[in-house]
Amino acid sequence: MTPEDRSNDEQTTIKPVVAQSQEASNKKSGLDSITEEKIAKLIVTEDITVEPIDNVWVRISEQMLIPIPDNARIAKHRNWYLKHPQHLKTVSQRAEPFLYLIVEELERRNLPLELALLPVVESAFDPFAYSHGSASGMWQFVPGTAKRFGLEQNWWYDGRRDVLASTSAALTYMEYLNRRFKGDWLHALASYNSGEGRVGRSIKRNQKSGLPTDFWSLSLPKETEAYVPKLLALADILQNPEKYNVTLPVIDNEPAIQQVDVDSQIDLALAADLAGMEVAQLQRLNPGFNQWATAPDGPHTLLIPNGNVEKFKTALARTDAKGRLNWVRYKVKSGDSLSEIAQNYNTSTKIIASVNNLNSNMIKIGQALLIPMAAKELDYYKFSESSRISRRQEKPAGRFKVVHKVQSGDNLWDISRAYKVDYKSLAKWNNIAPKDALKINQKLVVWQGKKQGSANGKGIMRNITYKVRQGDSLARIANKFNVKVKDLVRWNGLANQKYIQPGQALRLYIDVTKVNT
Repeated sequence: MTPEDRSNDEQTTIKPVVAQSQEASNKKSGLDSITEEKIAKLIVTEDITVEPIDNVWVRISEQMLIPIPDNARIAKHRNWYLKHPQHLKTVSQRAEPFLYLIVEELERRNLPLELALLPVVESAFDPFAYSHGSASGMWQFVPGTAKRFGLEQNWWYDGRRDVLASTSAALTYMEYLNRRFKGDWLHALASYNSGEGRVGRSIKRNQKSGLPTDFWSLSLPKETEAYVPKLLALADILQNPEKYNVTLPVIDNEPAIQQVDVDSQIDLALAADLAGMEVAQLQRLNPGFNQWATAPDGPHTLLIPNGNVEKFKTALARTDAKGRLNWVRYKVKSGDSLSEIAQNYNTSTKIIASVNNLNSNMIKIGQALLIPMAAKELDYYKFSESSRISRRQEKPAGRFKVVHKVQSGDNLWDISRAYKVDYKSLAKWNNIAPKDALKINQKLVVWQGKKQGSANGKGIMRNITYKVRQGDSLARIANKFNVKVKDLVRWNGLANQKYIQPGQALRLYIDVTKVNT
């Protein structure tokens, strides 16, 4: 018997269970004599019109699953959101290109749509956000967790800022945390913020003490204790806009961007030109790329606005892959330095070193270097890593810039103390996290007070190298430069060294207005 025969046979010999049940019921109640026409007259039908949802925020609010308790911590953050309506507008503007795609992925995975609010709490939907602990991107992955969930990080590309890649990784992480905590979404959310180990230990402590183990009963870091209520407060507002007299921002419930396969490395200025858009707009949609071009080893995809996709695809098809990046083969000459070559070719020493597998900036006469060149001036790429750092390092009012070159043993805390600045400010000026490791010869910008420091009491700090002379002692050097002996010892790692020798180089952080001449 063919499948078709089997199907036909089943249709003629098997009555649906519901039909059999209905037939038996009719006989029992005497309804078998009522004709189908009479039954039809007894059924009242109404036309039901389902209104389409045209706003992604409404789509999220109508499918939320996590209960919101009446809680003082939630009320506190709800009041903050209500007093700062501009915050939600700003967040919505940043989220506009991406939110639809995030919601689609949540629904595909059958996850609570409240998770679409995580980037609001984590980064205010800023894909370039960089915070304490080296967390980066709208989902705020730290390097270790990013690597664990498959996000690549290199000089060209940071998957933590790639919107699609980081969204996929974040949701995979949330699925794992939800399984880890047996379906408790509040525990999973808390773990996303402070780590599964910390939440797990807090649960075990409460179990041993005979205390409840729900999120609200756990002892967690203050940031985490505020983190979950922030998300629930926002969810409450989205679910009840009329109650709180809030007008939800509008994000069209349809895709605004498409992912296009480029299939090779490409200069972002060229890509923007092919798509008929500004390079800054292209970079905002593709924040994972650190430099002026996509990464040599991929990903070779770009997010493009819907209205520009066909133009981009057509123009791209006419462009040879070799012509999507400018390359120069350069032969090193006498007197050349890597920095001068980079400057001449409108690129950076890091790019040349990366492409040519150089371990240092040392080059030899006659050495052949392959140099990728940006199609435009480097500051044209407004959202490249170097451009963003430059903007952070722009001169604050009433200050002047000191450039500190990192030496062996330096750390951000010691440098900030030496220059008498806040270490968090120092980190912010240089687009790094306070706990980031520093590299030898790395240049850090330090903003000092007004140059007439001696007049306003702020001083002028300098990083100098002092060569020990015959007859010098640590006490004498400390007195000359008006610093403490213990600082001299700490700056130069002299704790286990009894004596200093003539010709020895010592590093000092000094206030030049207080040197004893």
